[in-house]
Amino acid sequence: MSSQSKVRVLVGTRKGGFIFTSDANRKQWAVSDVLFKGWNMMHMVMDPRDGRFHASLTHFVFGSTTHYSDDMGATWKQAPEPPKFTRPSKSGRPGGTPEESYSGGPIPTTPEVVLKVWNIEPGRPEEPNVLYAGVQSATLFKSTDRGESWVLNEALYDHPQRGMWNPGAGGLCLHSIVLDPRDPNRMYVAISAAGVYRTEDGGQSWIPRNKNVLTDFEAKSYPEFGQCVHKLALHPSRPDVLFQQNHCGVYRSDDCGDDWIDIGLDKLPSRFGFPIVIHPHDPQTIYVMLEESDQFRMSVGSQVAVWRSRDGGGNWQRITTGLPANAHVVVLREAMASDNLEPAGLYAGTDTGQLFYSRDDGDTWEVLADFLPPIQSIEVAVA
Repeated sequence: MSSQSKVRVLVGTRKGGFIFTSDANRKQWAVSDVLFKGWNMMHMVMDPRDGRFHASLTHFVFGSTTHYSDDMGATWKQAPEPPKFTRPSKSGRPGGTPEESYSGGPIPTTPEVVLKVWNIEPGRPEEPNVLYAGVQSATLFKSTDRGESWVLNEALYDHPQRGMWNPGAGGLCLHSIVLDPRDPNRMYVAISAAGVYRTEDGGQSWIPRNKNVLTDFEAKSYPEFGQCVHKLALHPSRPDVLFQQNHCGVYRSDDCGDDWIDIGLDKLPSRFGFPIVIHPHDPQTIYVMLEESDQFRMSVGSQVAVWRSRDGGGNWQRITTGLPANAHVVVLREAMASDNLEPAGLYAGTDTGQLFYSRDDGDTWEVLADFLPPIQSIEVAVA
């Protein structure tokens, strides 16, 4: 990476977005004015293929939409056709059961409303102009024109299990979109609370992939679907290996999601957390930030901490250097990210408005910014 590279940390908050910019040393930072002031910015990301920025936004008056920028966030344009449901689900009600088993009243004849766009994922290098978006109520959209317009993935929207999916505390949301870099027909999505679903045919069909992933919020069991995945990730150098931070633990799959291994049991002090990040250069190194429990959503032991494993979850190290004690914070699923420099930078944003970062692979941490609105997402762009 060139010493002239600019590092941009793209921060989405409940009251707008911010772009923090530095050089490759990452010591001095400049910050933009508030972007979309007063809007709930769910996610902001740069497409590395063409440099276009994309943002997903909601407003209590104007609803949900997406915007894009071709000048590094200086000016923005609203997508002419943002993600929108154009017909009712064939499974009956919005998020509903098949018509023959639906007993919740008349089958709706009008489309539901996209409440939030949770995530925008740029496509693979070999599929130019393609992006994907995960929305609430949980389904997937695809753009083939750089985010100008979006088309519903009907196979997932009409999935026969859809009527049995239950919303998590944040709603019924599709928040993680993971593309297999080797196989253009394989991708994964994660839904709270439905679990991980995989397609092998470019989105024409979807199968749940949740074997040995616990659900303990109803009855302690291992169902085919219904798990509350909080974040899903893979490293492009090992596309068969997936990691997830779940409502009920941290898991790894070594076989494209066919089976899952609990890598936090009896090793981590809590099974509950939201983000998981894989080191950009070492696919065996992963990071999580945990909370005390589902009931008490705050830092474990009142100490903000990062847990790092260098061996794919075999062993874990608790890191607190530079992170505050006597603090009670939440780091949401999209609010932790890494850059791709050497050593790697890690970034984590809290629901109380602190932006922490590390310039040494997570060994030590410092405050990049404070007094921001509650942070919902972080992405890093290096160019």
